[in-house]
Amino acid sequence: MLGVTSPINTASPKPIEIQRTKELEESLKQYGLFETDDELTHRMEVLGKINQLVKDWIKEVSLRKNLPLNVAESIGGKIFTFGSYRLGVHTKGADIDTLCVAPRHIYRSDFFTSFVELLKEQPEVQDLRAVEEAYVPVIKMKFDGIELDMLFARLELKAIPEDQTLRDVNLLKNLDPRCVRSLNGCRVTDEILNLVPCIESFRLSLRAIKLWAKRHGVYSNVLGYLGGVSWAMLVARTCQLYPNAAAATLVQKFFLVFSQWPWPNPVLLKQPEENKLGFVVWDPRINVADRFHLMPIITPAYPQQNSTFNVSSSTKEVMQDEFKQGLAITDDIMFGKAEWTKLFEPSNFFLKYRHFIVLQATASSKDHHLEWHGLVESKIRILINNLEKHPSIALAHINPESHCSSESEADTFQSLWFIGLQFAKTENLNVDLTSDIQSFTDTVMRQATQINLYKPGMKIEAKHVKRKELSRYLPSSILVKQKKAHNMPLFSNTPPENSLKTTPIPEFNEDSNNTSQQNQSVSDLAHTLDTKTPSVKMHNRSSMGVPDFVSSSVTSGLKRSLESSDLNSEIKRFHCENLNNITAGNNCQDSCVPFLEKYTSKPEESPKNFQTSGVEDVDNL
Repeated sequence: MLGVTSPINTASPKPIEIQRTKELEESLKQYGLFETDDELTHRMEVLGKINQLVKDWIKEVSLRKNLPLNVAESIGGKIFTFGSYRLGVHTKGADIDTLCVAPRHIYRSDFFTSFVELLKEQPEVQDLRAVEEAYVPVIKMKFDGIELDMLFARLELKAIPEDQTLRDVNLLKNLDPRCVRSLNGCRVTDEILNLVPCIESFRLSLRAIKLWAKRHGVYSNVLGYLGGVSWAMLVARTCQLYPNAAAATLVQKFFLVFSQWPWPNPVLLKQPEENKLGFVVWDPRINVADRFHLMPIITPAYPQQNSTFNVSSSTKEVMQDEFKQGLAITDDIMFGKAEWTKLFEPSNFFLKYRHFIVLQATASSKDHHLEWHGLVESKIRILINNLEKHPSIALAHINPESHCSSESEADTFQSLWFIGLQFAKTENLNVDLTSDIQSFTDTVMRQATQINLYKPGMKIEAKHVKRKELSRYLPSSILVKQKKAHNMPLFSNTPPENSLKTTPIPEFNEDSNNTSQQNQSVSDLAHTLDTKTPSVKMHNRSSMGVPDFVSSSVTSGLKRSLESSDLNSEIKRFHCENLNNITAGNNCQDSCVPFLEKYTSKPEESPKNFQTSGVEDVDNL
C-alpha cells in the first residue's frame, strides 16, 4: 500500500477512460507542452557538459588544496536534477533545477568564487547571476540556450562516486541548514517518484493539472497559491488513492478529492520519519506557527516541511472554488459533453470583481527593475494578509500574472499586479484602505534598504480603481480577451476550431430538450441553496464567475449519472480513516489535526515571532 491510507478505488481503467486519456494527451500537445527528441537530447548534452565542468572544477580545487593527483582525479563530484525536469513534466523552454554535490573539502565559498569564475570563461554561458545570500543559495544562468538554476551541497564524504544517491537520511548528519535545504529538492522529488504506483499516469495527469493551474491563476507559491512541488504532491496523493486509474480519470478524481478535502487536515504521501537528527520539521505540537497553516501539504522527505505555508484565507478560497469548477468540467469531459480544452480555458479575472487594487513597482533601469520586481512580488502576500484583516473585505484575490504598464514613461520600467476585492457588503460602503496599503509599502521600502537593494528611482504605489478604469493600466487586447471568455457558455456542444473531438459515452445520449430541462432544474436547486447562504459568502460562487449549476458538488452529482453517492461515501470513509491514522499517537503527527482544528479559526492572530517549518523557497524544490 502506498500512502498513509488504503486506496479509495483499485479498479482498472475502462475503455472509455483510456480513450479520454488519449484525448487528454492530444489536447496537451496543442499547448506545446512536449519537447521534441532533438530538444530533449540538447538538454541532456547541456547537463553532460555541466557535469564535466563540475568534475574538472572539483579536481582543480582539490589540487589547489594539496591533495595528491591520483586522489584528485578519482574524487568525483556530481550534478543531480530535481523539480519538473526530474519529474519528467518539464515544458518547452523551461529551466532545469540542478544540484552540485561535492565532497567534504569543497566549500560553498569555493562554489561561489572559483566555480563562478570558471563559468564566466565558458562561451555557452549567458546571464550569469550568483545569489549567495538567498535562503537557498543559487547560481542562475543560461547555458547554450537552456536556463539553469544550480544549488550547492557539500556532503561529509571523502569522494562522490558516480552511483551516489541522496535518499539516505544519514547523509544529512553534520550538514549546515543551507546544505540541507539545497538537498531537500532532490530528496523530495525522488521520494515523490518512489511513492506513486504508475509514473507514466502520474506524469501525464500532473502535466494537465499544472497547465490548468497556470491558466486559472493559481500557480504561484510566492503569492500564496501552490508551487510546482505542491501540485505534484497533490497529484501523487490522487495516484495513491486510485492506483490503477488512467490519467484522465486521475485528473477527474484530483478535483473530486480536493474539492472535498477537509482542510486543514494535512496531505501526506507517507508517514513522517522520526526526527533523529534534530532538524526543524513540520509538527503543530511543537511549532506553534504550524498550527495556523491553512492547507498543509507535507513533503515526504526528512526533514518534513509544509510546502504551502504561504497560503492565505483568500488564496485558499480561490483554489477551493477552482477545484469545484474543475470537478464540474471534468465530469462533463468524462461523459463526452465537453472537451479538454474547456478545462484549460483561462479564467476571467478582470470580470469577476468591480473593485481592484493596482500595485505598481517602478525602477529606472532593466537590471534594477528585475531586482525590484522580485522583492515586491515576494512581499505582496503581506498586503493580502493586511486586506484580509479589514472587516469590510471578504476576499482579496491576487492575480499571479504581472503586467507591463501601458502608460509607463520611456526611461522607466514598471510592473503591475492586480488584486480583486470582494466586499462583505455593498450597501453604504465606505472603506478606507490607506493604513493597510501604507503599512505594506513601508515594509517593502524598509526591507529594500536593509538588504541594500534600494536604488534611486525605485518606487512602489498602490491605488484603488474600479473595473471601468482598468483600461488606463491594461491594453485593450487583454480586457477584450477576458470579456470574450466571460461571455462564452461554460459547456458548449460546438468544439473549438482545430480541437480534438471527444468520443461520447453510448448510454449517455439524451435529447437536447431533456438536457435543457435537467440543467434548468439543477440551476433552480443551486439558486435555492444560494438563498440560504449569508451574503458575506456570496463570493464563493457568484464573484468567481461560475454559473449556478456548477456551484457545488451536490448539484453536479444530481446533474450526472455518475457513481457519486457511492464515491462520496468512499471519500468520507477515507477521511475518517486518515484522521484515525494521523491521530493514533504512534507518530510525530499524532495530534496535528486537533491543533489545526482548534487554532486555525482565526488565522490573522497567528504569532509573528515563532519559527515556522514551512519551505521558504518551495519553487526550488
